[in-house]
Formats: sequence, structure tokens, C-alpha cells
Amino acid sequence: MSEPGYDIVILGAGSGGYAAALRGAQLGLSVALIDGDKVGGTCLHRGCIPTKAYLHAAETADAVRDSEQFGVNSTFGGIDMAKVGSYRDSVVARLYKGLQGLLSSRKVDVIQGWGRLVAPDTVEVDGRRITGRHVVLATGSYSRTLPGLEIEGRVITSEQALQMDWVPSRAVVLGGGVIGLEFASVWKSFGADVTIIEGLPHLANNEDEAISKQLERSFRKRGIAFKTNTRFSSVTQDDGGVHVTTEDGATVDGDVLLVAVGRGPVTEGLGYEEAGVHLDRGFVLTDEHLHTGVANIYAVGDIVPGLQLAHRGFRQGIVVAEEIAGLTPEPIIESGIPRVTFCDPEIASVGLTEKQAHEQYGDAVVTTEYNLAGNGKSSILATQGFVKLVAVKDGPIVGFHAIGARMGEQVGEGELMVNWEAYPDDLASLIHAHPTQNEAIGEAAMALAGKPLHAHN
Repeated sequence: MSEPGYDIVILGAGSGGYAAALRGAQLGLSVALIDGDKVGGTCLHRGCIPTKAYLHAAETADAVRDSEQFGVNSTFGGIDMAKVGSYRDSVVARLYKGLQGLLSSRKVDVIQGWGRLVAPDTVEVDGRRITGRHVVLATGSYSRTLPGLEIEGRVITSEQALQMDWVPSRAVVLGGGVIGLEFASVWKSFGADVTIIEGLPHLANNEDEAISKQLERSFRKRGIAFKTNTRFSSVTQDDGGVHVTTEDGATVDGDVLLVAVGRGPVTEGLGYEEAGVHLDRGFVLTDEHLHTGVANIYAVGDIVPGLQLAHRGFRQGIVVAEEIAGLTPEPIIESGIPRVTFCDPEIASVGLTEKQAHEQYGDAVVTTEYNLAGNGKSSILATQGFVKLVAVKDGPIVGFHAIGARMGEQVGEGELMVNWEAYPDDLASLIHAHPTQNEAIGEAAMALAGKPLHAHN
């Protein structure tokens, strides 16, 4: 039987769903948030947060190993995965408790159970029919695999990798995108021999080519092996581990094979198509306002084609809630979303790559790279890399790209310069604090404006 209706019924409580719930409630709307799992979704429980906890543990392990060069005598005694796991769980639990408190304080009705869209205004959960004047689909994504490649035993995805209570001595990673790079980086720091297999020409192939090449140099220096332009063929496993064959006939052996070939949309069997929602390869198609074109149904997060990033879903949730409340939020420009890969070295980018800029603006494109070798704080951190800015000639900066230890923390200024269409002179006139890695952005802007100081003309 149907219950009294809500202003918004949200199916899925990940980053996109819970953001829509919090913003909707803040705007005075009645909200039901439905999920069979814990609020926070993949990002909080099986993705971003636990992975970054591992990456911080990995950074700490490297700091101990390398401490002698800084005059600190220490001995690296190995990785205690049980303690790493309890550290990971404590971070997740603290954030989970905080999120539950937020939803409760905003009077969001959190309904536990796996929901299914049974009408354009109704979600059914365990026999309960919950109706809403508006419905937001936010069911998230799952770890993809390749046709015929079964996830079982020693062939795992990131979900199983995060639950491992041991460090592999040899790991094979299928996929040189964000997830593959981050786990390869963690396992190398934890003491494993790592080989990445990537079918595209570069690791981090979606980044500016200069960034990808610098990452490959850094990974070689770290002893992380990789094969690009190499396609997976098959894998066998036995008590000795996995044996991965590539299409060129080579074999790579390891204790585990991590399949990191992207994430697919969770939409199958949820009643979307029956309600008239248009899908393309499982993804929900929307307009720029995230409306599906059917009744008052919206979609946010990983099920909408585009970048599969928690903060994208989060912002989309806010935009949809504001749209429903009668405000007129600006549509999200996909290229203006900041992107960070938290491997070592970190990659941060916003906006267009140099290649994309040339496709859009032809020859009217100028670029500059400022090497972190000239940056005081980067020298202190003993990191290598650079900041690259892409601009339109006599026009705004349209791309920010950076690589180096902790450079992910600089992506905020990159987002501002690209989305506010700053000109090189605008950025060059700002004061960047010394000694910080942030100064590298100022130096890159000064070079782009034709007045470099800590760089040769």
C-alpha cells in the first residue's frame, strides 16, 4: 500500500543521493532517502575514503624507508595489515557516524531496504510503496570486469583488495586508470612487486600527455612495471597464484590480479526502463538539468554518463535539489570538475588538456610548464613534477594540470582559475605564500603572462 507522499524520494544514499537529501531538507522539502546499504555509499565504505586511508599508510611507509636522507634514523619493520585495516575502519566509522547525524538533524527519513522504481512517482521497498512529487535516481556504480573474466579467488576488484588482510608479494593490475594506479602505488609502497597492464597508449591516458609521460617516468623510478598498448587475453589461477596472458603472447605471474577496468552503472532490474527512463548501455540519459525527460524523475552520480567522481555526484545532488525547490542553479560544466589521482606522485587536473584545447581553439593555444625543481617546498619534500597551464592566446586559462607529491591539494585553485576564466595576468598578480607548493601555480602563471621569475625564458 502507498504511504503519504514526500516532496523528494531518492533511490540511493551515496554521494549524489545524500547530497540531494541534505540540500532538499535544507530548502524545506520533505525527503525520503532509500538504500539497502549504509548511507555514504561506495565512496565512503568501499571506495574513495578507505582507498585514501591506504594511500596515507603507504606514504607513511615510504617516509620511514626514506627517512635517512632527511637525517632521521629509523627502521622499516613491515606492514601490519590488521592495524592498517582497523585504521581504515576507524576513519570510515567516524565519517559514517557524522553523516548519519547530519541526515537525522535535517529530518531526512532514511529508509533501509533495496528499492525499485514501480511508477514514475513511486519506489517500492520490501512491499512498501513510497511516493514522491519528485524522484531522484542515484543508484551508483559497480566494479566492471571484461567479458569472460570471472571475479573469483585470486582475481579481484577494488572491493576485495580493500578487505585483504595480507600484502601480495607480486600483484598484477589490469587497468592504468585511477583505481589501478592508486592500488599499484599502495602495493608498491607496502612492498609488493607490481605490474600494470593497460590497453591504451599511456598510463592515466585521459590526462594531458605530458602528465602521463611524467607519471610513467616516476613509476619506472619507483620500480613499478607497466605494459601499455597491451591487451589482456586470459588468466589462470592455482595455489601458486595467477598467470596472466596478454594478446602479444607474454605471461605475467602474480599472487593476485586486480581488475580495474572502470565502473558500470547500477540500473539493471530497478524498473527504470519500464517507467520510460531512457538508458544507453545501462547509463541514465538526462538533460543539462539532470532531468530524465520522464515525469519528475531526475538522475545523479555514476549512473549519468560522464566522470565517475564522488564530488561530481555530490554537486549534482545539490543542483537537483535546488532545481526541485524552484531555484535556478547553474548547470554543471563537465570539463570544469576537478580530478585527482592519489597515487605517488599525485595527479591533479581541471579543464582541457593541450590536445583538447587545440581541438576547440585551433592554433590559438599557449601553454607553459613550471618544473617543481624550482619550487622550495617541493625540494624540501624531495618530489619531482610540474604545473602545466593551458590558455587561449590573449584569452583565459582553460586547463590546469599538475603532478607531484601532494599536488592534489592544489586542485582548488586550478578549479577557480578555469571556471572563473582567469587570464594569466589575473593569476600572476596574486600573491602565493612562500614556501608552499602553491607558489608553483603563481610561477606558471607568471611564465604564461610573459614574466617568469624562477624559470628561464
